[in-house]
Amino acid sequence: MSDHILLQTIAVPLVFALVTFALGPRLGKRVGWLAFAALLYTTFLLLYEAVGLFNGGGPTQETYTWAPMAQLSFGLLGDNLSIPVALAMNIVCTATAVYSMDYMKHRLEVMYGEERKGQYSLYFLNFMLLDAGLIGVSLSTNLVELYLFVELMLIPSTFMVALFGYTRKERTAIMYFIWNHVGAFVFLAGILLAYSETGSFAISSLAQLSNVGVYGNIEFWVAGLILLGWLVKMAVFGVHLWLPTAHAEHPTSFAPFIVTIVGVGNYVVVRLLVQGMPAAFQSFGFPLMVVALATMVYGGAMTVIQNDVKYLYAWSTISQNAYSLLGIGSLTALGVSGGIFYFLNHIIGKTVLFCIAGILICQTGLRDMRKMGGLAARMPITAALCLVGSMILSAVPPTGGFQAEWILFAGVFSKGVTEPLGWYLVVALAGLATTILTVAYTFWPMRKMFFGPLPAELQNVKEAPITMTAPLIALVAISLLIGIYPDLFFKSLYHFATSLPLGGP
Repeated sequence: MSDHILLQTIAVPLVFALVTFALGPRLGKRVGWLAFAALLYTTFLLLYEAVGLFNGGGPTQETYTWAPMAQLSFGLLGDNLSIPVALAMNIVCTATAVYSMDYMKHRLEVMYGEERKGQYSLYFLNFMLLDAGLIGVSLSTNLVELYLFVELMLIPSTFMVALFGYTRKERTAIMYFIWNHVGAFVFLAGILLAYSETGSFAISSLAQLSNVGVYGNIEFWVAGLILLGWLVKMAVFGVHLWLPTAHAEHPTSFAPFIVTIVGVGNYVVVRLLVQGMPAAFQSFGFPLMVVALATMVYGGAMTVIQNDVKYLYAWSTISQNAYSLLGIGSLTALGVSGGIFYFLNHIIGKTVLFCIAGILICQTGLRDMRKMGGLAARMPITAALCLVGSMILSAVPPTGGFQAEWILFAGVFSKGVTEPLGWYLVVALAGLATTILTVAYTFWPMRKMFFGPLPAELQNVKEAPITMTAPLIALVAISLLIGIYPDLFFKSLYHFATSLPLGGP
C-alpha cells in the first residue's frame, strides 16, 4: 500500500469511473457499491497519510514524468494542508456514493416513469471523475496540473446538472458552466502571467515573484487574477448569481459535490496566495474580509426568506463558505487554519442537510416547507439527523462546527485587537453578529418541516431506506468526534499555518 499512495487516490477513482460505466446497465443502482468500495479504499490511503502526519511525519511527495519538452512533471504533495482537505472531501464523497443509490432510483423513476439502469452508468461515471478532480486539486504541485483538475471538476459537474437536474436543467447547466469557466479563465490568466515572469508552472515558483506589494508589481496582478478567478467560482457577493439556481436545481445527491467544489477555493487561496505569495496577498487581506462579511450577511438574509428546502440550503452555502474567507483574510495562524477547518466541517454539515432535503423529496414528493410539518413522528431518524446537521452549521457544541467557528473567530478577533485601524475589529464584531442568521435559517426551517401538525396527505410517509440514512449517521458521528477531539484535523492545519509568515497567534 505504501507505493504511489497519492497517485492511487486519483487513479483508482478514474479507473472505477470506467468500471461503473461499463457495469451500470447490468448492475443498476448496485453499481454504487463499486464506487463506494473504491472510495473507501482511497479514504483509507489518505487516512494512512494523515496518521503519519499526525504522529510528526514529514510530507509525502510523488513526481511523475509528464511532458519533458515543456518542463512539466505530474507532481503530488501530501502535507499538513492538503491531506486533511483531501481526506475530508473523500469521506463526504464516499458517504454520498451509498446515499446516491436509492436517491437516483427515485430520481430516474420521476424523470422517465421507470428505473433505467443504463442511466446509473452516466451518473457514477461523472461521480467518480468529480472525486478524482477534487483530490487532484488538493494534491497538485504545479499550476497547469491544478488547472486541468479544476476543469475535470467542471465538465462532469455540468453533465450532472444537465442530465439529472430539475427545472430547466439544460439552461441551468449552461449557466453553471459559463460562470465557472469565466472564473477558471481568469485563474488561467494569473497562471500565464506568473509563468511569463518565472518560466515555471511549479506552485513553489510563485515565491520567485517579486515580494514588494506595489500596485505596479507583477506579483500583485498575479495574486489579484488568481483571487478574482476563485472568488467567482466561490460565488461571493456580486458574482453569486449562478450558485442558488445551480445548487438547488441539480440532483440532490450531487449537492455535496457542489458544496465541496465551491469550498475547495479556500484551500487554493491558502496554497497559492497565503503560502506562495504572502507579501502580495497582504494587500488583499482586509478587502477580502469585507467581501466575506458582505457575502455572509447577504447570503444569510436571502436564506432566511426561502420556502423551498433546496433553495434554503443553496443560499446558505453562499453565506457559510464566506466564513472561511473571513478567517483567511485575517492572515493570522488561527484565522487561516480555522478558515480551512471551518470549510471541512461545513461540507460535512451541509452534506447532511442537503441529503435530508433529498430524503424529503423522495419520501414526500415535496420541496415547499410550508406544505410539511410533523414529520418527526413518521421520520424520527431523519429528524434527528437534521437536528445535528443544523447544530454543525450553527456551531453548537459538541459538533465539529463549534470548534471550527470559535477557532476561526479567535483568529479574526486577534487581528482586530492588534491592528491600529479599528475597522478590523468592526468587521470581526459584525461577522460574529451574523452568526445569529445561521441559527435562524437552520433551526426555524427544521421546526416547519418536522414539528407541528402532520398534514393529512403525509400520514403515510415512511422513514427513508437505511442506505440513505446510514451514510449521514456516519458523517454526524465524524462531526461529533471532531467536536470532542478537534486535533484529529486541526493539529495538522495549525502546524501548517504556523509555518507561514503570518501575524498573530
